[in-house]
Amino acid sequence: MSSATTSRLHGITSMLAAALFFCGMDAILKLFAGHYPPMQVSAMRGAASIPFIVLPLVVTGRLRELRPVRWPLHLARGALGVGMLVAFVYAVRSLSLANAYAVFLVAPLLIAALSVPFLGEHVDGKRWLAILIGLGGVLVMLRPSAGGLISFGALAALVAAVGYSCSAILSRILLRTDTTASLVLGFLLSLTVVAGLIALPNWVALRNDDWGWLLGVGLLGALGQHFAIDAFRHAPASVLAPFEYTALLWGALIDWFAWHTLPSANVFVGGGIVVVTGIYLVRRESLAVTTLPATG
Repeated sequence: MSSATTSRLHGITSMLAAALFFCGMDAILKLFAGHYPPMQVSAMRGAASIPFIVLPLVVTGRLRELRPVRWPLHLARGALGVGMLVAFVYAVRSLSLANAYAVFLVAPLLIAALSVPFLGEHVDGKRWLAILIGLGGVLVMLRPSAGGLISFGALAALVAAVGYSCSAILSRILLRTDTTASLVLGFLLSLTVVAGLIALPNWVALRNDDWGWLLGVGLLGALGQHFAIDAFRHAPASVLAPFEYTALLWGALIDWFAWHTLPSANVFVGGGIVVVTGIYLVRRESLAVTTLPATG
């Protein structure tokens, strides 16, 4: 297997891990959203993850990795991140995880589209078709009702999707010069400071029972952020896009176990479509790379 193929498969694996960790974090954020304002939830999410990013670097003597190279792009990505997470917290407070993801996961299509003008990536017709089929599988799986989608919660999820897509493109650009650690910390600091200052006048004291959940948010969020950026470092955005759909599988399962929303047969049919298109894309990318002439 060529190094290019190995790198892309590494990116895909990291994206699958990121989707799982973020789904776990989002479930906790949904619990928090029932007790705290969206801005405060966003600030707590950022603050809880910072120690999990900084402490390992302190222990291993790699603090210099936190130094940003291109400040303006970090600030822009931070602003997008604040808007994205606040909108998403509002969405999961109003909708089930499954319905929120149904809207939010238009993001992979937006990333694939934006990767062409901003990253110079090529998305051929067959890959576009596979991405669209994967999105169709998402819709089959969730079968979202009009009442569940036409709402302020759904609009917030759409705003979050746009913000996430733009942030992902900026991450890919920043990774040409900056480290993964600097991108993660820049996002978390922006989220903590900006959302925290806005939330401060209406801050609600954290309940004693929620400290453990906050620790979980920090750990899951840090892991998700690390693996997401690692994915974009190793594979093109358009390749990774379909694998974010796996968040729907985890979201449906969490809804089932935590909120007793039982998935129906269409969940398994749609999930099968997503998995099949994902396997097809892995196979297609592997063949495409191995047939290219070696460049050293």
